[in-house]
Amino acid sequence: MITKFTSSFRLIRFFNSLSSSSSICFCETLDFGVRKKTSMAEEVAENVNAVPVSEDELYGFKRSEMYSGTLAGSVGPYGRHVFLCYKSHETWLPRVETEGLPQRFAKLFKDRKADFAVETKLTVCGGGGESDGDVLIFPEMVRYKAIQDTDVDAFVEDVLVKGKTWTSGIQEELTGSFVFVCAHGSRDKRCGVCGPVLMEKFEQEISSRGLSDKIFVLPSSHIGGHKYAGNLIVFSPDSAGNVSGHWYGYVTPDDVPAMLDQHIAKGEIIQNLSRGQMRLRPEGEEAEKEDEHKIPNGNSVMVEEREPVEQKGFTGGCCQGANGVSCCQEQAAEPVKKEGCMKLNWLKSMGKEEVLLGAAVVSAVATVAVAYSIYRRSG
Repeated sequence: MITKFTSSFRLIRFFNSLSSSSSICFCETLDFGVRKKTSMAEEVAENVNAVPVSEDELYGFKRSEMYSGTLAGSVGPYGRHVFLCYKSHETWLPRVETEGLPQRFAKLFKDRKADFAVETKLTVCGGGGESDGDVLIFPEMVRYKAIQDTDVDAFVEDVLVKGKTWTSGIQEELTGSFVFVCAHGSRDKRCGVCGPVLMEKFEQEISSRGLSDKIFVLPSSHIGGHKYAGNLIVFSPDSAGNVSGHWYGYVTPDDVPAMLDQHIAKGEIIQNLSRGQMRLRPEGEEAEKEDEHKIPNGNSVMVEEREPVEQKGFTGGCCQGANGVSCCQEQAAEPVKKEGCMKLNWLKSMGKEEVLLGAAVVSAVATVAVAYSIYRRSG
C-alpha cells in the first residue's frame, strides 16, 4: 500500500494547534503523521495520466500509421529533378517556396512549365554559406554555382527550356551518390522528427564505411507523402552509369545499412520500401490530375498526397497550409437525389407559360370527354 497525507487533515490540525496551548500543540504535531491509505492501482493510474506520449510515438518511427499506406505507385512519372540549395532546413518556412530565391524559381517553374522538354520537379535542399544558390540537376548530374535572383530568368531559359549550357555561371560535374532526406519540420512534424534522425544515421554508416567522399546526404523540403515519413530520394548510378532518382518511404534508421549496401553499392531496389522512381511518362499514358495536388497559391512545383491526419496534436502536416490555412479541403458528401425531389425540381424548372399551357390542354381534353359522355347518353 502507498500512503500519502491529505491536505484537509493538515489544515484542520494546524487550525486546532493555533487555538490550543503549547503542550497540546506539541501533541498535535506528533499526531500530524496520520495518513490516508491509497491502493497501488490508484497510484499507478494517477502516474500514467501524467506521463506525456513521446514524439516518436506521435510523429516518429513508432507512430500508428507506419506501414499502413501503399507505397508502390505513389510517385508519378517525371524526367528531371532540380534541387535549389537554400539556407538551413531548420529555418525554412512551412512554404519555403514563398520567400527569396525559392519563390523566384517556383514562379518561373509555374510560368514556363509548358516549355520544359520533360516534366521537371523543383525541390529546395539544405544550403547555407557558400552553397546558397547552388542548383543541382538530376539525372544530368550537374551543379551550377551561386545562382543569384537576377540570374534566374536567364538560367531557366537557357538550361531548363533550351537545354543549353549556361555560360554565365560556374558549372561542375557531380560524382558519387546523393541521398535527399525530407526534413521539412515546419511543414510536417513527422518529417521534422524522422528526417534528422535518418540523416544522422546515414552519416554514421557512411563514415564507418569510409565513403564520405562518395555518398552525400542533404535535407530536402517537402517531396510529397508526409504520411510515408521517413521519406528520401536516392540518386545513384547503376552498373551502366545511368542515374535515376528512386523514392523510398517508411524508412527507419534500421534500413539505412541496406540503403547503402544494397541500393547504392549494388543497384538493387529495396522493394518493400519503394515508392517508385524518376522516369519519363510512357507515350499515351493519361496525365495525372495535377489540380488535386496544387498548393493554395496555385503553384504545382511539388505535388503531395493529401491524406487526413488522424493523430491528435499535429502542428504540421499536409493539411498545414500557408499562413495557417489548410490546403486540405473536406468535401461534403453529395446529397442523395430522391425521386420525389427530382419531380419537384422538374416542375420548378418549367416556365409559367408552359404550366398555363399544360393546364389549358388538360382542361380542354376534360371538356371534350364530358361532352362526348353526355352525347352518348342522350343518344
